[in-house]
Parts: sequence; C-alpha cells; structure tokens
Amino acid sequence: MATGEQETSAVVTEDAPEGVQIREGDYGARVIAVEPGGAEFIPLHERHGRPLQLFWTWTSPNLEFATVFVGVLAVALFGLSFTQAVLAIVLGSGVGAITQGILSARGPSHGVPQMVLSRLGFGYWGNVLPAGLNSITAGIGWFAVNSVSGTFALNTLTHWPKPLCLVIIVAVQIVVAFFGHNLVHAFERYAFPVLAVIFVIATIVILSKSHPGAAAHPIPGAFLLATGAAFGYAVGWNPYAADYTRYFKPDTSRMAIALWSGLGLFLSCVILEVAGAGSATATSVGASLGDPTAAFTGHLPTALADLTLLAIAIGAVAANVLNIYSGALSFVAMGVRLPLALRRAIVALVFGVIGFIVALTGLHDAGAKYTNFLLIIAYWIAPWLAVMFCDQFLRRREPLAETERLLFDRKYTNWAGPVAMLAGMGLSIWLFSNQTEYVGVVPSHWPAVGDITFEVGFVITAVVYLTWHAITGRRTATAKAA
Repeated sequence: MATGEQETSAVVTEDAPEGVQIREGDYGARVIAVEPGGAEFIPLHERHGRPLQLFWTWTSPNLEFATVFVGVLAVALFGLSFTQAVLAIVLGSGVGAITQGILSARGPSHGVPQMVLSRLGFGYWGNVLPAGLNSITAGIGWFAVNSVSGTFALNTLTHWPKPLCLVIIVAVQIVVAFFGHNLVHAFERYAFPVLAVIFVIATIVILSKSHPGAAAHPIPGAFLLATGAAFGYAVGWNPYAADYTRYFKPDTSRMAIALWSGLGLFLSCVILEVAGAGSATATSVGASLGDPTAAFTGHLPTALADLTLLAIAIGAVAANVLNIYSGALSFVAMGVRLPLALRRAIVALVFGVIGFIVALTGLHDAGAKYTNFLLIIAYWIAPWLAVMFCDQFLRRREPLAETERLLFDRKYTNWAGPVAMLAGMGLSIWLFSNQTEYVGVVPSHWPAVGDITFEVGFVITAVVYLTWHAITGRRTATAKAA
C-alpha cells in the first residue's frame, strides 16, 4: 500500500489503484441520507445515475434572476442593441458550456471531484491556489449573490421582512447541501419542471413586449465586456463539473455526459439572459439597474409576476445548493485534514453560515458589483482551464492507474501549474482588465479593446505551462512523485 506520506484509506478494496484514498461508508442511491466522507474516490459498488440527469442538474441552477441580470447588463449597462446582446450571450455561454461538457466527461473514469482532478496539473499543494479560489467564489461569493436575489424575490412576493426571507432561503439551501450529492440531484430534478414552465412563459411574454430595434448606445468595448460577463457566468460552473458525474459508472458514455451537461448549461443561460436583454429594451436604464427584479416582473400580468417571483426564489436555492456543496468539496480538496466522517457536510454547514453573514450585509447594495464579480471569475477560471486542458493533453497516453495514484500523493508536485496560472492571471489583468476598480494598461489607452483578460490569460497560461515542460524535458504524462 501507499507510504505514510500519502493520503490512504483504512479500507482495502479492488475498486481503486494502490495509494488512492477511498470514500468510506454506505450511501448508494439513498436520497434522504447524509453523504459520508469528503473528496475521496467513489468506490465502484457505490456508482449510480445516468447522463440525462445532468440536463436538469445544469438547467435548474440557471433558472434564476442572477442569469437574467447578465442579459440586463448587456443592454442597460454596456449599451448594446438587442441583437448585439444576443450574439455576445450566445458566444460567451457557448464557450463556457463546451468546457463544462469536456470537464464533466472525466468524472466517471476518475471518480473524484473536479478540484481533486485539478491536482494533476497543479501538484498536491500547488492545487491550493485554484481550490482555495473556488471555495471562496462558490461557497461565499455566489452564495451571497444568489441568496440576495432570492431574498428580494421572496420579500416582494410575501412582503415579509428581508432578514426573515434571507433566513428561509439560506436554511433550505444549507439543508439540501448538507445531505449531499443525491439530494442535490433530486432537488434539481423536481425544481426543473416548475422553473422551466414559469420562466419559459415569462420569457415569451417579455420578448413580446420588448423593443429589439431600440437604438444602441454602446460604451467603448461593450461587446467584449458583455461576452466576458456571459462567459464568466457560464464558466463559473466549470470547477464543479466532475462533482456531479463522479458517481457514474466508469463505462458511462462520455459523449452523453458532455452533451447533457453542456446543453443544460447553454440553453438555460441563453434563454434567461436573452429574456433579460429583452426586458432592458422595454425599460429605462435607471429602472433596469436600480430595481432589476421589479423591472423584469413589471412587464408580466400579476399572477405570472407572482409565479415568477416564486421561481426566482426557488432558482436561487437551486443554484446555491450546488455552490455550497461544491465549495465544500473544493475546501476539502485543498488537503486540509479533518478527522470527521462527515467532513464535507460539516464544511458545507460552515460555508452556509459564512455566506449568510455576507448576504445579510449585501441586502442594501445588491448588484452594484455584479459585473466586476463575473469578470473576476473569468479572470482566474480561464487560466485554470488552460492548465487543465494542457495537462490532459500531455497525459493522453498515461495509464489511468498512474494518474489516479498521483491524485492523493501529498508529495506529488507540478509547479508548472500554479506558476503558469499566476503568470497568466497577473499579466492579463495588468494589461487588459477593464473594471470599475481597476483598468489595465491597454484599455486605459484604447477603451475600444473592451476586456479580453480571460482570453489573454488562457493563452499566456497555456504557453507557460507547455514551455515549462518542454524546457525541463519532464513530460507531465510521466511525472512521478518527488
């Protein structure tokens, strides 16, 4: 078995190669049961599920107002015409959906969460960089954004005090995420038909009242800014991808997994963001950005408006159960030793409490920094993706058993990953960032460039990572533990 320097399980099994940490406990397909363990390998006898369920797992979380607001920003903040906004939305969402499908397809063969797979490109301890960023982005950042939007919707619908509405929204989110994988999938499945029917009807009504031919007043670089925001929203799910496919059997069709994951993400993002863009053409800029929820539902008949507010609240929960669950997995994947059988569940509970506090402070300033938040997500995830895809390319002929052994070896290093990612992030942000808080060198002199930070960051990171391994003569495909 593995040495004491590696994470190992006390259970001896033929399910996984030597040195791989295996999740203990009985879980199976039970829905009302707390998922044991943390970010370990899922044993083969525990595998279950089918690719089709990924469609609603990645559709339901986007049927909420945070998605709609991306489209609102494209028109109301960036000044694009409706047609330009739709093109930016399709482009940004499409790229994020494709990468989502590719990453999701690796889950069954490796049987571990996405941020454990990330250790291949970053090394065991170097992976603290992306795993730490994702645990903060998911478990706290997105949690607060969605909790606030759900709270406003529930408050508008019921007229209950906002703090009470926030408590209700957060409590449901924490309970579902605490129970874990099976209840998360089940919640998304049963929320899907309710959310889909309401939002499809609302979208049809809103588009019928929109003014697609309204004059555009784009700010410099508006199209690239809108594309970056749409990409940032869609790609924000990428670091979670394998979390929801790792329970599938290893021989599950990779094509089916990629298709249903990417399609669910793409359709939900595009439909609701287009609805948001349409609503912004029929409303003044001040109303769209000042009280976007009211501006959106204000175009609807009273009964449909109330149902849409309810759907916004449910959609916020659907998004945040994934954020809490995957944020907790990312935290555990950092290598923190927690002597608890329910380490993932306990971390999910803690993240929920922290997210509640952050959301509570944001009730009076909702949405003010949303664009910056979306772009920041794209700034770090694009370089992370570059490392993941380059590493996967270099390992294309490496035996699966060797790859899996490295995932839990605390001595395994691959410093090309964190160095390349930091270089990609640092240079691209310095040169091309275009936010209210910081404008990079290039857009400060040529505003029409917009924001191409994530594109440049991806390229720089890929070049540094591949060059590193070419110069050292150490192919990642045959990298060994130190």
